[in-house]
Amino acid sequence: MPRLSVNIDHIATLRQARKGIEPDPVAAAVIAEMAGADGIIAHLREDRRHIQDRDLRLLREIVQTKLNLEMAATEEMQRIALEVKPNLSTLVPEKREELTTEGGLDIASRIDFIKSYISRLQQGGIIVSLFVDPDEMQIAAARKTGADWVEIHTGAYTNAKSEKDREREFQKVTEAAKLAASLGLRVGAGHGLNYVNVHQIARIREVEELNIGHSIISRAALVGLNQAVKDMMRLTNTK
Repeated sequence: MPRLSVNIDHIATLRQARKGIEPDPVAAAVIAEMAGADGIIAHLREDRRHIQDRDLRLLREIVQTKLNLEMAATEEMQRIALEVKPNLSTLVPEKREELTTEGGLDIASRIDFIKSYISRLQQGGIIVSLFVDPDEMQIAAARKTGADWVEIHTGAYTNAKSEKDREREFQKVTEAAKLAASLGLRVGAGHGLNYVNVHQIARIREVEELNIGHSIISRAALVGLNQAVKDMMRLTNTK
């Protein structure tokens, strides 16, 4: 049964809408852990549109489970990661104009760069994951970089408009997870997963972790974060 990590970025998005002090994503992390979440995710973007440097430092102090720092593969983010020491760093593509991460990393075209980048993080004691599309070439490339994990991008599955398309995309995720596991990579999955579509992904044997943010935070606005986390955990049988 997969573990559940909760992305708290959009708590910070709400705070930054007024440039104020509430709601505090650090407080949200505490509530999510108390509700049973197995990890906390925060994406420190280059434009600092939601999570701030202060948030990351405080999260490192208070998170009791696992802190997953999503980050672009830049020199600045590498320096911050090595200072803060998250349990896990997930390298993701990042474009200034995007609303959210739109796809997986193109690893195959720059294996040497990513391999060197990952090595520096691992030397600092940080486990590294790569956010990848469910594509055989990218999974194979991820293995060559020396990464510890891959997080399979489930966006095409969650955005499918028909049952036929959804099943096709589900099979891609399933096969990618099997390939990654066979290559010795640990496997997570995320992006667009919600209370309606998560059950199918949760049943993939090789997927050890589900990374979910927007859907949980959206429900939290109506029922509270504690309840929203517990509702998701019941659907994924994480406990």
